[in-house]
Parts: sequence; structure tokens; C-alpha cells
Amino acid sequence: MLAALAVCALIAPAVIHWIGTRGFYILALAPLGALIWVITHWPAPEADRAVVETVSWVPSLQMDIVTRFDTLTAILSVLILGVGALVLCYCAHYFDDARPRVALFGGEMVAFAAAMFGLVISDNMLVLYVFWELTTVLSFMLVGFYGVRATARRSATQALLVTTFGGLAMLVGIIMLGERSGTYLLSEIIAAPPTGVYVDIAIVLLLIGALSKSAIVPFHFWLPGAMAAPTPVSAYLHAAAMVKAGIYLIARLAPGFSATASWQIAVVGLGALTMVLGGWRSLRELDLKLILAFGTVSQLGFMAVLVGIGDANVAMAGLAMLVAHAMFKASLFMVVGIIDHATGTRDIRKLARLGHRLPVLAVTAALAGASMAGIPFTFGFIGKETAFASVWDTGALSSWQAHTVDIVLLVGSIITCAYTLRFLWGAFGRKVRNTPSPAVAKMHAPAWAFYISPVVLAVAGVVAGFVSGPIGALFEPYAETLNSYGHELEHLALWHGFGLPVIFSIIVIVGGVIAFLGIRKIRDRVFGFRPMLNADRIYDAALRSADTVSLLLTRNTQRGSLPVTQGVILCTAILLPTIVLFLGARDQLQIDYDATAPQFVIGGIMIAASIAAVVLRNRLAATLLVGVTGYGCGMLFALYGAPDLALTQFLVETLTLVIFVLVLRKLPAEPEKRHATGFKPLRALIGLAFGAMLVVIGLYAASARSTEPLHVDLPEAAYKFGQGANAVNVILVDIRAWDTLGEVSVLIAAATGVASMVFRNRRFGAVPRVADAARLQAGISDNDTDDDDDPIPPDRTTWLLGSGLRDPRHRSMVLEATTRLLFPTMVVLSVYFFYAGHNSPGGGFAGGLTMGLALVLRYLAGGRYELGEALPIEPGRILGAGLAISAATAITSLFLGAPALSSAVFEITVPVLGDIKLVTALFFDLGIYLIVIGLVLDVLRSLGARLDVETTMARTPVRTQTDPAAIPAESDEPTAENVPAGEGQVVR
Repeated sequence: MLAALAVCALIAPAVIHWIGTRGFYILALAPLGALIWVITHWPAPEADRAVVETVSWVPSLQMDIVTRFDTLTAILSVLILGVGALVLCYCAHYFDDARPRVALFGGEMVAFAAAMFGLVISDNMLVLYVFWELTTVLSFMLVGFYGVRATARRSATQALLVTTFGGLAMLVGIIMLGERSGTYLLSEIIAAPPTGVYVDIAIVLLLIGALSKSAIVPFHFWLPGAMAAPTPVSAYLHAAAMVKAGIYLIARLAPGFSATASWQIAVVGLGALTMVLGGWRSLRELDLKLILAFGTVSQLGFMAVLVGIGDANVAMAGLAMLVAHAMFKASLFMVVGIIDHATGTRDIRKLARLGHRLPVLAVTAALAGASMAGIPFTFGFIGKETAFASVWDTGALSSWQAHTVDIVLLVGSIITCAYTLRFLWGAFGRKVRNTPSPAVAKMHAPAWAFYISPVVLAVAGVVAGFVSGPIGALFEPYAETLNSYGHELEHLALWHGFGLPVIFSIIVIVGGVIAFLGIRKIRDRVFGFRPMLNADRIYDAALRSADTVSLLLTRNTQRGSLPVTQGVILCTAILLPTIVLFLGARDQLQIDYDATAPQFVIGGIMIAASIAAVVLRNRLAATLLVGVTGYGCGMLFALYGAPDLALTQFLVETLTLVIFVLVLRKLPAEPEKRHATGFKPLRALIGLAFGAMLVVIGLYAASARSTEPLHVDLPEAAYKFGQGANAVNVILVDIRAWDTLGEVSVLIAAATGVASMVFRNRRFGAVPRVADAARLQAGISDNDTDDDDDPIPPDRTTWLLGSGLRDPRHRSMVLEATTRLLFPTMVVLSVYFFYAGHNSPGGGFAGGLTMGLALVLRYLAGGRYELGEALPIEPGRILGAGLAISAATAITSLFLGAPALSSAVFEITVPVLGDIKLVTALFFDLGIYLIVIGLVLDVLRSLGARLDVETTMARTPVRTQTDPAAIPAESDEPTAENVPAGEGQVVR
């Protein structure tokens, strides 16, 4: 089911793009189908009947995908999937087809539902953390939907930084707890929880992640700022999904760790403080969305207290509030979205007599608000009454602690009732006006289908109050995992008789009404002064301090000088290993002298080339001598019987030399004398010290080996498990394929960085072809200008079409004829290296480099237009296709029940060729092949073709602004004017 949701998320943008916003109804079928699956597979009442499934993923890290479907998981899944489906239906009328990024928004919402579902069903803490961070990233993208607004960008960044900080602390806690327990499975850890100070620290770190995710003090400030997001995001992420992740983690850990002192302080203490503080702040807000936002902070604190105390009866109240809050808060957020959509404002000062214009919406808000305030017969009322009764009598706390917490919850509930009344009055009240306010008078009537989602949730909150008994029975299996402290497990019900809970409920309602009626005096007396502490300002001050420290550090270590930067890196690399070597225990050096005459000769040449490269002032000569050292290294590989490494080294060195030469065209032949001669003794000392350190560390590392070297068994293992005779290639695409996947990702990032520096305005685009020459000469393109010659098409058919556009002085007939002979041969050789690399020297990397050198040959012979003719495909598409193929190959085995990057062998019979053995690692190698080709093409496009253009521009007279070709094209990026004024903003 999780995989199905992921697939739906991938195709969701296409659905919205083809159908329009009504496609959100189709997207809603994905979480709806998953919801039906959850209901039909509801876990059995017995506590030990949870459904567990395991998929091997990274067993060496104990990171198998283990899903556990029990009562708590099922409850959260219903909220995530049910509310998610309703919010997607709501989106169909909230957005219009012309809104930028709406198609991506649909995919992100479905992906978020999938990530949250994966989070709650994961039993392995490491996998849970993966989904945890996925929700963080998706939240950043959703909150930043209105990216053209500074407030949206700031809010999205703030939420990302705060929750990521908590996530990193949580990761450390996960590793500490998993290593101490000997398992990363939550179910096994809770069944036999470890103890000790070490474990207490791990739990505190886990709680930092949970509290930051659920906006508990002191991490509460990011949630109100996130109201810059579209209302559907607030209705889903900030009411029913993301903010519940921390509450879920607390509830999951409570059976094993709720009795510790640090837990009680962090969860119960901070949760109670959050409930009062969040409610108190909501009383001063003027934006309907911010009233709900601070109210959400308050309710999250309430829920954290209830699920964190660790009492079975209190947990029943906590689950009731968890469900009730998702229903009433999501409904109210959607009500605010309809108001904003219809009137263009959320400011309660600009809304009057809206209830007369939208009576259905007013009734919907009243029903949802009644549940939030705890009015009798609603499910919110049942949750609060159960909380008052169970917290007062709990044995998890001492008597005075329990009574204190209960009174704090009572005060928080009074404030909740007050801000609920203020919300309803602010949105729909008359406000001593006989006529509607201007915003209400000019409003448009919302479509009836717009009401469906909030009405369903509001009515569900009332109906659930009358069927609380059956609903409570579904909660009991989880509650039974907690200590009841001698009390019988209470059932949820509308009436338990007259007692303390009823008295508290009356106090809540009466106190809330009084507080609402006296809100103006409260605002004048309490909110009339500036608060001493403001978490948002503290956050800004912390960021400014971090920026200051980083600037000071960067100013002293990264001065923009390449020699200084290299000096800092090399000195660090010299000092740290040397200190560790001298302070630690050292093994006796064991040096095996086994050198031959050819090695001495090659080594001598490399040393001489290195010294000459340092001494010579001519940049090109120094570059060629550095290349000699690389070729010498390749020859040493060949002498030691490593033909695959030698082949790759030769290819890489050749391509590197080409890139160096392309860059040197923009530099003087010799550096300035003051740069060439400055600090030579110091540079020589650093270079010699670094080389000596590498030799010494290498010798000690080799001498410290205590077992048989791995390379002895690698060839046999490569053939046995990877089905390949070329051990190097099998290591790259099978045994250490994870490393390779990470390395090619870095290659793509490097190519993107180089192209982004060269193409300052637009990074994408294909290399120009011969057919583009006339258009580029006319100055129509905003990417390139004319070539260094007159782009008149050749008057005869030539194989190198681009060569006909070059200045005859720059052409070489010998090079063109040679290219005509060598290019097809190199292409065939490239394909051979790719296909044969699993058993012979070669592979995707070597094959891609060979193809890249063939492209280099075409470029050198025919110029930049010839490069476009050789491979008329945008480099970014080739890079993306290669990465997609490698990544798809990596995860395909997961769907077949095997670990990621597992390989299989197929034997097929091909006419003429006979029997062929096909290893699935070949597809992974195909991705590497394409990535290397795309990388070379991107580098040639950037450092070759583009630098040709800039050289020509430097020799061309500057065009004035009156020249149409000199006027930049208008940007098609969205601007602030594209976004309606009422959306993505909050009223302060």
C-alpha cells in the first residue's frame, strides 16, 4: 500500500496537468483506497496480534524495512489518509487551473500522505527516521508554495531548520538507543526497555525531535509562521498529519520510558506550559488563521501531556483528543480558507455579518468549534472529560503533581473555550453593525462542493460523541500496553455520572464565556506591553549569531585565495593525523621491498615531471607535466596487473588534460610574477610535509593490518556473487554499488555547479547546432551570440558540418580527416567497453569516458556547432536519465523481495550470437555510462562552447540598449503580482 501511494505521488502532477484542478478528486482516490485497506485490515484486539512484515534492505546496518500494523498505527493511519483524502477534494475548489506549481503541489500532497503513512507503520527506527525527514522536506516545499513571497520563503526555511535540528538530535538518540538495546525495532525495545544514564540521554534526544516536530515549547514558534502556506497545507499538515508525528512518537515510546524523570519534565511539564502559552497567544491575534495556529500549538501541548503521562486511562483520553483535534481543527482551517477565498481577507476587523451571508459555513464552524471548546455531546467534550478524570487520579504522578497538571489543563481548556468563541465571533459575528463590512459585501458565493470536506469533518466530530463507546473500544488495545496503576480501564462514554469531570467542564464553559466577554480588558491589561521573551526574535538572533561566527571563521580561513584555501586544507590534513599518530599506540613498521627496474624508471619520470611542473612558469607546460604524473600512475597500475584501473586512469587523465586546456584559454600564458614567486619556501614545506605524512600514514596503516587482506578473496567473490570476472567493475556496480551511486550523484552536482557558474542566467539548454547558426548570428537567442566566424552554411556536403562555419585559419584538415576515421571507431569501442566491462577491462565508466573523448575530438575538429551535431541532446537530460536508470535499478530489487541493489542473472539465446548471460548490474552500469557522457558533454558545452561565445563577445562591439538583441528577454518566473493578495500572508 505504501508503494502504491508512492506511485500515485509520482503520477499526480501529470494528472493535474492533464485534467486541471478537478484532478484533485482523482488524487483523493489514492489515500481513500489506502484508508479502505486500513479499515479492512484493522488489527485484532489482542495486543500481540500486530501484523508485521519485513523486507531486507540494508541488513549490515540493521536497516531492514520492518512494518508493524497495530492499534496505534491504525488510528494514526485513519487520520492521515481520511483527512488527506478530504483535503485533496477541498483543493479541487481552492485552486484554479492557472495557478503556477499547482500540479507539483498535488504530487507533494500525495507524497506527504505516503511519507506519513510510512512513518507510522515503520517499526525500524532508522527507517522511521527516513520517513521523518521526508515529511520535513515535503513540508518545506508545501509551506513555501508561494515562493515569490519573502514571508513564505522565510516561514518554510524556519520550519525546515527547526524540525531538522530536532531530527538530527533524534538521529543521535536513535543510534544510541539502538546500539545499547542491540536492536533498532521499536517493538523489541519497548518490550524490554534498557535503563541507565546513557539511555536517559538517548531518550531526551529522541524527545527533542518529537517536541520540535509537534511545536512544543521552546520549538513552538515555527508553526504560526507556517501559516504562510496555502490553507489546504494548514488543514492537513498542521492539523492532522505532520504535527501529529511527534505526538505519535511520544505515544509509541511511552509504554517503555514514561516513568523516567527526564521524560516527565520534558513531555508533561513542557506540554502543560505549551497548552497555556499557545492558548494565551491566540487571544491576541487578529488573523483567523493565526488564532487557529496558536490554538493548534495549545492543543498539541494538551495531547503531549495526555499521551506522555504513561497511564492507560489518560492514554484513552489522549487518543480521543488526537482524533477529535484532527476533525475539528482541519474543518476550521478549511472554513478559514473558504472565508479567505470568498472575501479576500482573514482579518477579524474586516469581517462583519458574514454569518448572515454564509449560514452553512457558520454552522459548520460552530459544530467544529463546539468540539474544540469541549461543549457536551461532541467528541472533544468526551476527550476532555476523560482527561480531567484520569489525570486527577493517575498513579503515574505523585498526588500533588497530578492535581497541579489537572488544574493547568483546566486553565488551558478555559482559554481554549475563550479563543474558540473569539474565532466564531471574529469570523461570523455582527460586531455592532447593521450592514456587512466592505469585504463581506463584495464577497463571492463559494461553490457548494467547497463545503463538503469541512462539513464532513465537523459533523463527524459531533457524531463521534454519540458513538464514543465503540470508538473507545478500538483504542483499548493500545491503552492496555500501558500501566493502569491499579485502576480499571475506563470506557469512553457521554456520561459517567456527576463528579469532578462535570464540574470542570462547567468551569471551562462558564470561564471561557467570561474570558471572551472580558477579552478587551484582558488585551489592554495583559497584552498592552511588549513581552520580555519572543521565541521568533530569539530564533532570528540565533541565526544572526551563527552567521557572524561563520563569517568570522570564513574570513580567517577562506579568503578567496586558492593558495590560502589549499594551505588551510593541507595543514589540517597534516596536523590532525600526525597528532593522532604520535599520541596513540603505533604498530611496528613492516616494509616489504618489492620494486623492479621499470617501476624505478616510471617513478623517476613522475618525480621529475612533478618538480618541473612546480618550477615552470608557463601554465600549459605545467599542466602537461602534471598529466605526465597521471599517465605514470596508470603505467604503474598496468605493471601491477590492474589493466582496468590503468585503462580508466589513462582515459581520465586524457579528459582532464582537455578540460585544463579549455580553461587555460581564458588565462594568461604565465601568472603574474608576484603570484608565482610569493611564499615559495612555505609552499614547498607544506607540499613536502603533506607527501611525507601520506607515506608515513600509509606505512603504518599497512603495518596495522591484522587479518588476511580483502583483495585475496575479492576476485573469487566477484565471480561467485557478482557473476563477473572483472573484480574492479563488479565492486563498482555490485559489491560497493551504494558508493558508486553516491559518487555519480556528486559528479552530477559538480557538472551542475560548473555550468551554473558559466551560464549565469540559464543553466539548461542544448548545444547549438548548425541550423541555429543564422539565428544566433542575428542575436535572437538569449543564450549565445555569434561564432568567431561568419556562420554561412557550407556550399557542399561535408561530414563535419560545423567545420564549414569556422574561420579557415582555425581549421585543420588533418584533424578533420583523422576525426572522420577515429570517431566511429571510438563510439564502437565505447559500446564494447560498456558491455564487456563485467568480465574484461572496461565498464560503464570507461565506456562513458571513451565516448566523451570521441565528443572532444568532434568539438576540437569542428567547433561548437559540430558538438551539437555529434550529440543533439541537452546534457541535463542525459545526466537525469542516467541517474534515474541507476536509481531505478537500485530499488527494483526491493519490489522483488530482495535487498536494494541486488543483482540477478538471466541467460538468453540470441540468433547468430548464441547464448548470452545478462547480469542486471549491467542496467546500473548503463546509468553510469550515460552520466559520464552527460558530464563530458556538459563540461564541453560550458568550458568549450560557451567560452568560445564569450571570447567572441569580447572581440565584438558592445550593443546599446536601443538594439533589440541587447534587451534581455522577459522572465517567465512568477512574481508577487501573480499571487492573489489574500493568500500566503498572515495578518499581524
